Amino acid sequence: MTGQQIGNVGSIGFIGLGVMGEAMCRNLATRGKWPVTAHDLQEAPLKRLAELGVAVASSPAALAAEVDVVITCLPGGEQVRDLVLGQGDLISHMRAGQVLIDMSTSQPTLMRDIAAAMRARGGHFADAPIARTRQAAADGTLAIMVGAPDDLFATIRPVLATMGSDIEHCGDVGSGQVIKIMNNMVLFQTVLALGQAVAIAEKAGVKGETLLNTMMKGSGDSFALRNHGVKAILADNYPEKSFSVRYAAKDLSYALQMAGEFGVSAPGGETVAALFEESIANGDGDRYFPVMRRILD
Repeated sequence: MTGQQIGNVGSIGFIGLGVMGEAMCRNLATRGKWPVTAHDLQEAPLKRLAELGVAVASSPAALAAEVDVVITCLPGGEQVRDLVLGQGDLISHMRAGQVLIDMSTSQPTLMRDIAAAMRARGGHFADAPIARTRQAAADGTLAIMVGAPDDLFATIRPVLATMGSDIEHCGDVGSGQVIKIMNNMVLFQTVLALGQAVAIAEKAGVKGETLLNTMMKGSGDSFALRNHGVKAILADNYPEKSFSVRYAAKDLSYALQMAGEFGVSAPGGETVAALFEESIANGDGDRYFPVMRRILD
């Protein structure tokens, strides 16, 4: 890929091999048709992926020098900013014609800043945050919300299809993040409502299992009920190394920041944010975020 024209994808680099990223990179390497190079601060996922033929880059700069498309999947906007525009200075190693895709959950304003920096270098940028579970990452059935110009979306869609089954073009750069952040805000509030319903029902003498099984047949049914409600709240199962309270609080802070910027009241989000803070103070910050249900008893 040379010049400012978007060309064919010849090779791909992946930075960030955490709980979701390693599985995503694995699917990219095994389902895709492109050579894949990876970089992470931890050696273990790099070794596992190397067994599948994934090349290892010693640094983000070294990775950028070898590939046409760079994908980042990091804990949040702070890490993305530091890697791309800050101390990591990845942007200075990107060249004309390259594509950078951020699949983290980051602030929409940051996405637009990076897009501007990429344009200045003759490159291209898309935000493509992900939704669904660790199992979905392993299965390659993630939901991916993409913010990109039409031509760039058409170019990167086959790449994203190796990692996700539902890929939505949401609009220009930043729009993918807006939708992902709103999705998570609604999810967090729904999980809180489920926790409240179970707590109240059990105090009233109705089993939580009976409550949720019956709600599945009515208008209260939802993805959150069938997953977070049944598998976490009913089972009192809040493992570490899942979508933790700390990560959820970070995503929710982006939603509340946007609400403040646009003068929109978000009392439901503010209530959940307070419960997240209390969960962290109680020592549950690294547990699966529905653990906030424990505060309700």
